[in-house]
Amino acid sequence: MSNPLQPKGRDSIDQDQFLTILSREDALARFEAALFPRPVPSEMRALADALGCALAQDVVAPIDVPPFDRANVDGFAVRSADIASASESVPVRLTPTGEVIACGVAAVKPVLSGTATSIATGGPLPRGADAIVMVEHSQPAGHRAIEIRRAASPGQYVSYAGSDIARGEALLRAGAMIGSREIGMLAACGIAEVPVARRPRVAVLSTGDELVQPGQPLRPAAIYDTNGTIVTAAISENGGEAKFFGAIPDDERQLELAMRQALADHDMLVLSGGTSKGAGDVSHRVIARLGSPGIVAHGVALKPGKPLCLAVCDGKPVIILPGFPTSAMFTFHDMIVPVLRRMAGLPPRSDAKVTAKIPVRIASELGRTEFVMVSLVEGDAGLIAYPSGKGSGAITSFAQADGFLRIDTLADQMPAGTEAEVTLFTPHVRVPDLVIVGSHCTGLDLVTAPLARAGLLVRSIAIGSLGGLAAAKRGECDFAPIHLFDEKTETYNAPYLADGLELVPGWRRMQGIVFRKGDKRFEGLSAQDAVRAAVTDPACIMVNRNQGAGTRILIDRLLGEARPDGYWNQPRSHNAVAAAVAQHRADWGMTIAPVANAAGLGFIPLAEEHYDFALVTARKQRQAVRAFFDALASPESRAALTQAGFRPA
Repeated sequence: MSNPLQPKGRDSIDQDQFLTILSREDALARFEAALFPRPVPSEMRALADALGCALAQDVVAPIDVPPFDRANVDGFAVRSADIASASESVPVRLTPTGEVIACGVAAVKPVLSGTATSIATGGPLPRGADAIVMVEHSQPAGHRAIEIRRAASPGQYVSYAGSDIARGEALLRAGAMIGSREIGMLAACGIAEVPVARRPRVAVLSTGDELVQPGQPLRPAAIYDTNGTIVTAAISENGGEAKFFGAIPDDERQLELAMRQALADHDMLVLSGGTSKGAGDVSHRVIARLGSPGIVAHGVALKPGKPLCLAVCDGKPVIILPGFPTSAMFTFHDMIVPVLRRMAGLPPRSDAKVTAKIPVRIASELGRTEFVMVSLVEGDAGLIAYPSGKGSGAITSFAQADGFLRIDTLADQMPAGTEAEVTLFTPHVRVPDLVIVGSHCTGLDLVTAPLARAGLLVRSIAIGSLGGLAAAKRGECDFAPIHLFDEKTETYNAPYLADGLELVPGWRRMQGIVFRKGDKRFEGLSAQDAVRAAVTDPACIMVNRNQGAGTRILIDRLLGEARPDGYWNQPRSHNAVAAAVAQHRADWGMTIAPVANAAGLGFIPLAEEHYDFALVTARKQRQAVRAFFDALASPESRAALTQAGFRPA
């Protein structure tokens, strides 16, 4: 590889990235043109080690399978001409030869006219015999005779030599992926090892000062490295032999040394992080010193995945994936897997697709092809595809999605009601048995746990109480968890129900003001007094909740017309509110008591809210729905809810 370690000055790096944003198709074409054509190295592997490999050469059968004529049933080997007239009313009497042919036992005595030999399934056909009579169609007749009560045609219940596989036949073609069935065929021919395409050796590096490996203590402002383990597993799933080298800090000299060492012994290098515009992102600069032609694409008109960097260094592909998990995994599967499978000699991946309706408008960015992760549920008129909405930093976006849909470069949205093509992540999609759309609560996980143990697939999509009600009205879920307070009636949930929905009581959750213990601005005050004090203190920052959340309605009721600092910080969960306060990014917010207690925060009770379920009446007799409400009423679930800090209704 070329050029010694020569770190570049920071003053010159501001404009050295994203000089040309390429389309997905152009970027992939440049990458493949720099890599292929290239020979696929091969090696001999024992059958036990060949699973999942691609065959490097055609394999020709060295023997016939079966290697001899054999019986397909238990019975007697006979000459068919001897029993041509046999019937139930007029049986034909034959004399046993006295030999019994079992599997693996070669016949010794021939079958002469008027005789028969006892034979087991798989036994070799004796000389003179041309058919097998099932034992059920025979009967002993005295000391040295049997009666045959059914005629047999020549070849009846006989598998002839080579009838399955013929000697010299092309057993498997080069490029065939070796699975359990292929291993069985090879073993049947006595083949102990086969030539296969050598799995590409792929080095995996994570980059970033903020990364901590799973199992280690998480320091402030750090995150666990998810990309390293996910990418390593994905490489193995697609024909590569991966080795994870851990996470490297954002130090250019140290990173270059690690990249050079990894490339020296591997066929491909995959990094994640260090390809965006941050001051610590240095990976792309190192590539220029690792070999020619270097970077072939840096910046792709994809969402997620714009920072993707593709390079070839002295014939070896080097890829820098975006740091965010969903971006990293999507670009890996979409852009890198085709190249990796080709290097491994495997056929292109075959993606299954389905058509589904989009229930909500999806905004998009003009000029970039956008891929949106979706979860599939069964609606009244077919499949419904819900966008994940968690962003490129969410690992669950990829792990919990069923597939993705594509929004074209020139579109700024996908309207609600669009019938879209969804590409599945797996060959088959299992539609959930129970679909829950609305406000999420940790108590919901306690109630659905028995259903999961019983083998039911539960899909919970958290889009807030109002979003859940809208989905229930459209018939897109079984029920919607809601906690909405109506100021006119001063009651929860019931006033929000529409025709076709009915209310099922769930549990009660204490809502209140959360703050850091010891903060004298809140200690000892009521919720109303605490909010009044916070609003008048310009140094006191709040954290709000998203519009459509039941909690947001309570907050706005407390605040009135006031809009204190932090009001527009609107996370979508109770946990996010608690985290903002615990990490000093905010001083107060509203959450539920179990979340506040788990975070070790102070809590001022305000009101016990009702977390109930808006049930779609037309679905109430479904087995999974009945199972859920049985679990909800069970003593075990009620005890678990109580222990977690909730009060079952």
